[in-house]
Amino acid sequence: MTLYLFDSYQRKIVPLKPIAKGCVGLYSCGPTVYDRAHLGNLRTYLLVDVLRRVLAYNGYGVNHVMNITDVGHLVSDGDSGEDKMEKAARQRQQCAWQIAKNFEAHFFADSGKLNIDIPTVVCRATDHIAEQIIYIESLVRKGFTYQLEDGVYFDTSKLDDYGYLARIDSAGLRAGVRVETGQKKSLTDFALWKLSGVRLRQMEWDSPWGRGFPGWHIECSAMAEKYLGKLFDIHVGGEDHMPVHHSNEIAQSQGRNGNRMANIWLHGYFLQLDNEKIAKSGRSLLLSELLKRGFDPLSYRYLTLTAHHRRRLNFSWQSLTSAAKALSRIRKVVVSAPIGGQIDSSYQRRFHLLVNYDLNMPGALALLWELLASELAPAVKRATLLDFDRVFALELDRVVGDSVPEAVDLIAQRRQLARQQGDWRGADQLRLQLVAMGYQVEDRQGSYALIPLQHNEADRD
Repeated sequence: MTLYLFDSYQRKIVPLKPIAKGCVGLYSCGPTVYDRAHLGNLRTYLLVDVLRRVLAYNGYGVNHVMNITDVGHLVSDGDSGEDKMEKAARQRQQCAWQIAKNFEAHFFADSGKLNIDIPTVVCRATDHIAEQIIYIESLVRKGFTYQLEDGVYFDTSKLDDYGYLARIDSAGLRAGVRVETGQKKSLTDFALWKLSGVRLRQMEWDSPWGRGFPGWHIECSAMAEKYLGKLFDIHVGGEDHMPVHHSNEIAQSQGRNGNRMANIWLHGYFLQLDNEKIAKSGRSLLLSELLKRGFDPLSYRYLTLTAHHRRRLNFSWQSLTSAAKALSRIRKVVVSAPIGGQIDSSYQRRFHLLVNYDLNMPGALALLWELLASELAPAVKRATLLDFDRVFALELDRVVGDSVPEAVDLIAQRRQLARQQGDWRGADQLRLQLVAMGYQVEDRQGSYALIPLQHNEADRD
């Protein structure tokens, strides 16, 4: 069954035709580890994970490469301002290397809570300085660069179709007019290597052009080529990468290799909070806040599946609560059903068609609910739902608590809702109610378990 994906470069849905039979080369832009990843960032990484799982569902092997930007990402996309890592180090009065290490660990911890699989290759910009210098040297030899007092720049006028991915006039791209010590030839020209100058930096290296550090865009081109080759199958990132970062990656690849780097460019759209973009600067929301309110982190994963990745999704606590309730309902059906049923081939084929058409996860969820309402045997429903879960990764067979009376379960759900809404006093009163009914509630990572009190006494004995 053919997998179709929307290619942002061609602006149309195209069939995936892997370069290597049976295996897909996938590159995704990773985090800049100067701070915690917010829910908007995590939506993009959930898209990448869904894509990986759909590829596996189709029987493909996946070589997934993801970078860690731990140097070179300046505050301004116009190559001016301070390096984000250096700025974070100065503000926190810590070592930039340690900050990178700490926030990388936070990123993978959050990813694990959302069932996001670790990429095949995780490559850090600071570990690949030599590869980036070699890449820049080839661009210099081919005449795509010029040097100013503050660094080496890519000359975008050398490409007739620069910025084609973004479909906007080059003059409209977000780039600065001035650089710190000179004038760029064009607004869209970008830094390949920045010189340290007199500024004291924690992260800098020797190069043929002087001591300094790489620009942001060059790391992805150099590391993608090292691990995936000069041309690979799919490149994924957020919609904000199209006008600058991904346009510049393509420009570098065109200059060095004469191609657009990847056959398919896939982009995920923003998560919004009250219809405004969630960002690290300004309004932000972290996964830890969801956990503090008692939400299962996979409720957020479910929520992201309700909107297509090429549609912006508005986050609200009400929508997250609805997602949590929906996930709980599905799990109850799965857990209560007998084991050993056969997957229903008709539903499986329909599911396969949906996920294979530009990752139609809202359609796949709708099919899930249709299956739940069907007259199929419970064991068949369970087997089919767990087959779907190979893509959803919602742990649909997770047992949240022991089998308890419905009245007890309803009170536990009311307590969970109170916690999610920050009503701690009400939640505690409901907890005492549960104790009076013979059950202790044990809060876990984003979920809870109900334990009969007599079991606790027996354990202590």
